[in-house]
Amino acid sequence: MKGEQRTRSIARRINRSWLWRMLMTFLILDIAVLVLAAGGWFYMLEMSQPQPVADRDIVWDEQTDWWNRPLTVSYRMVLEDGEQVTVAGRGFFFALRTAFAGLIGFETLILLIQYGAGKRRARRLLQPLENISRSARALSEAARLDPEKLHQLESAIAGVSPLTPEARLRTGDKELQGLEKAINDLLARMHESYREQSRFVSDASHELRTPIAVIQGYADMLQRWGRTDEKVLDEGIDAIRTETAHMKTLVEQLLFLARGDNGRTRLTMEDMDLKAMMEELYEEYRMIHPDRQWRLDAPVSAPVRGDAALLKQAARILTDNAVRYTDKDAAITLRAGMKEQRPFFEVQDNGIGISREDLAHIFDRFFRSDPARNRATGGTGLGLAIAKWIVDRHEGYFDVYSREEIGSRFTVILPRPEESQEAAADA
Repeated sequence: MKGEQRTRSIARRINRSWLWRMLMTFLILDIAVLVLAAGGWFYMLEMSQPQPVADRDIVWDEQTDWWNRPLTVSYRMVLEDGEQVTVAGRGFFFALRTAFAGLIGFETLILLIQYGAGKRRARRLLQPLENISRSARALSEAARLDPEKLHQLESAIAGVSPLTPEARLRTGDKELQGLEKAINDLLARMHESYREQSRFVSDASHELRTPIAVIQGYADMLQRWGRTDEKVLDEGIDAIRTETAHMKTLVEQLLFLARGDNGRTRLTMEDMDLKAMMEELYEEYRMIHPDRQWRLDAPVSAPVRGDAALLKQAARILTDNAVRYTDKDAAITLRAGMKEQRPFFEVQDNGIGISREDLAHIFDRFFRSDPARNRATGGTGLGLAIAKWIVDRHEGYFDVYSREEIGSRFTVILPRPEESQEAAADA
């Protein structure tokens, strides 16, 4: 009830403000009309004289009251030759008074109509705010807890250990079950995020420790025997260069993922064709790996809107994996085109394949289905994670098919250019 009274009071104040502004506008308009009408009449009188007017004066009849005074006013003009001309303004000012009275009446009618309609309009404009206020009061009353329940909730939260992954909030109160579930879900997500972060740090440390240990070992060997043995010297230098290159690649991939997680990697969206991109990759890899059997299957254009450099990086990651895990006599096929009216690109190999158990984890960072083989071939376990990040940022998805000892097929399906523009406009 108090809220409705407050709304009516605010509506009255708003309406009075509107009426006051309208009254001031009418007053200024009336004064302007009077001044322009009188000035126009005086100007027409002077222009109608045969000679220029040297002096002029307004003569009032002092015997009439104020209201009748404008009816007996006269305009006296002195011409250049000394002749005086006096024009009675009874008719003009009578007509002006009549018109002005009608104008005042019309404006008064408008103010009266505005007084009634303005209050309704003000209340209608304030109705959404009143609804929000009413809803807020209802929520406040519904969420109000008695001090005992609040103390019980505080004690339960204080008893949750942040170091225990299985820790959950339990109050035993049915009224607090919804709040318990929300807090427990938040705890589960926080522990999962912490677990992934810890695993990432541990894996990164392990990956960096391995090349550092190799470099240190060869450095010690060179210090002992490399000065006199050229074979040991060459072997040590080659090993150090290899491990250094591996470590540089690893650090660059870690920095890429870190920038992506922090939102510092910006995409440069442009119209491009996946068919042309895969044709470029086909020519590049035929030159880099001429000992492999390369096939290109891109019969139609596949227009897409995306970051050309990042999409090509994702395609290179898939192609490098195909080269890494495929024998030299096996074929590698690069495809591009349209699938279900959506553009796609694809890399297919006849390599070692991926087991069913490992298939669900191939995009996890540092995951290796065959650690020994990956280490031997120089893999870091971050390539597919980077490719997935790129595809996710383009609102696409992977379609992966793989069988052990048969091969793997990685398909990246992207949205149509118009879908990408609509998503960017909504964002």
